Amino acid sequence: MEPQTPQEHHKHPQKEWSRQIKAENSWTMFKVISEFVDGFETLNQIGPCVSIFGSARIKPDHPYYKLAVEIARVLTEEGYGIITGGGPGIMEAANKGAFLYGGRSAGLNINLHFEQLSNPYIDPDKNLNFRYFFVRKVMFVKYAQAFIALPGGFGTLDELFEVLTLMQTNKITRFPVILVGASYWSGLKEWIQHTLLEEGHYISPQDMDLLPIVDDPREVLRIIEEHYKNTGHLEPNYKL
Repeated sequence: MEPQTPQEHHKHPQKEWSRQIKAENSWTMFKVISEFVDGFETLNQIGPCVSIFGSARIKPDHPYYKLAVEIARVLTEEGYGIITGGGPGIMEAANKGAFLYGGRSAGLNINLHFEQLSNPYIDPDKNLNFRYFFVRKVMFVKYAQAFIALPGGFGTLDELFEVLTLMQTNKITRFPVILVGASYWSGLKEWIQHTLLEEGHYISPQDMDLLPIVDDPREVLRIIEEHYKNTGHLEPNYKL
């Protein structure tokens, strides 16, 4: 018996889009390019920065808010600019720390159905608005010399695992990724160690070195400075 050709074998009806796809996809490409151009033109001038992430729901009287202000202050005094998602909570705290102590303060806002307003501590010439999450992610990574993740929700975890994947796959130069808040992050790191590494062998042992956990702003700075003392000059990310 002759084997069936693909055309003969697949007789099932094929799914179709519920509505016709029009030229909107082509116009979307131009919107994406426009966001990349605006982001690059603005942030190319900002110099070495640290991207700080964390929950938008944290209030100014919360210890994590105060910790984010202090981390931004310490980094600002060493000459680093601060990049955040531009909103309230931890983002506001980090921008505030940069603003109050004379540092560069950038906010990369995202247009959401529940409107996110920019916090008041962003430099006017470094306040960007994005429609697309993936463009915004490029900006977070490209100009950052380190990632600092304070406690947060899905957005914080999304940014964290995005940059870990980029480093693991050698798409960007490895730089410090620092988890701030031992009581919050220790359980996640233990799960990664036990389930991903020891039980599943889904990551390599050296990948665990990418996730230091600290509580002290000075320790954040020490890790960053130690890294660049060993690796040399500061430069934007992404290997082309």
